[in-house]
Amino acid sequence: MRRVTKIAISGVATAALALSVSACGSDKGGSGSSKEKGVGLAYDVGGRGDQSFNDAAAAGFDKAKKEFGISGSEKEPKDGESEADKVQRLTEMARQGYNPVIGVGFAYASAIDTVAKKYPKTSFAVVDDAQKKQKNVANLVFTEEQGSYLMGVVAAKTTKTDTVGFIGGVDTPLIKKFEAGFKQGVKDTSGGKVNVLTEYITQMPDFKGFADPAGGKRVASGMLSKKADVIYPAAGGSGGGAFEAIKGKGNSWGLGVDSDQYKIPALKDFKEVILTSMLKNVEGSVFDFIKSVEDGKPQSGVISSDLKANGVGYSKSNPEFAKMTDVIKAVDEAKAKIASGEITVATEPAK
Repeated sequence: MRRVTKIAISGVATAALALSVSACGSDKGGSGSSKEKGVGLAYDVGGRGDQSFNDAAAAGFDKAKKEFGISGSEKEPKDGESEADKVQRLTEMARQGYNPVIGVGFAYASAIDTVAKKYPKTSFAVVDDAQKKQKNVANLVFTEEQGSYLMGVVAAKTTKTDTVGFIGGVDTPLIKKFEAGFKQGVKDTSGGKVNVLTEYITQMPDFKGFADPAGGKRVASGMLSKKADVIYPAAGGSGGGAFEAIKGKGNSWGLGVDSDQYKIPALKDFKEVILTSMLKNVEGSVFDFIKSVEDGKPQSGVISSDLKANGVGYSKSNPEFAKMTDVIKAVDEAKAKIASGEITVATEPAK
């Protein structure tokens, strides 16, 4: 889910960096196997430990290291960094021989394209960006709207007040997909009876809304005061703050995102209110991409993981949710209809 960091591009810095990249443009990325150096993983804002999107990528990275006996390098962004900083981070990994190199989040889209041109023998991947790039780049994308539709079904079936909430970390096209699916799921299930409150923590170009628990708590508290009793925060690390507010209010539920947040140790104090989570298989996609490089057949182009292929789904870890057989039945029915094409989920919220 998400993600973009603040971009402040300086023409002088970009020009200087272009000369630097050109000067070191010989491809030392290797001929394919990541065993030569390991995997280079560049995180988005929040980094490892964000309890969501980055952690899912880290899990795929860790699984690959263990299964293939390889090493790797992890790098995190700086606050307020420029596009040139991203290019430099990826260039250093490729120049040092890491292969593949993965950018977590579509903030890396342009930087991946730039660096991949200079290192054609290195395999690259960018998560959450569908714009085709160089032949040695894989675009790992998901149908977030489909998984979020399932969360809308859950919200509509469990609300007692006929008011639910959607919290977006930052108002971006990607997070709009989460909003669109959630709202459609609520509307289709309730026949328009349930009201959806919507608020974003920050607006572009301020991207700290993905790592602002205090902001998540503030927005959730406002929704709870307006009678919302089920809230879906698609807000990365800010979701923890929303869950804290939900627990404090009582008699309300939170819906997790990206990972099974009920199981995340850092959220253990709030797990009881995380009814279910929209699962986005970033872990599996990152692992599969690394495996393709290990097998000598690197993935490239757009690799889309939808609900039918279990690229998105939902969790049943919370025992309280497991007891809600009527809700689970409704979710599974919606899942089957989406997979068959009977239900088409919008990627933009209805006006």
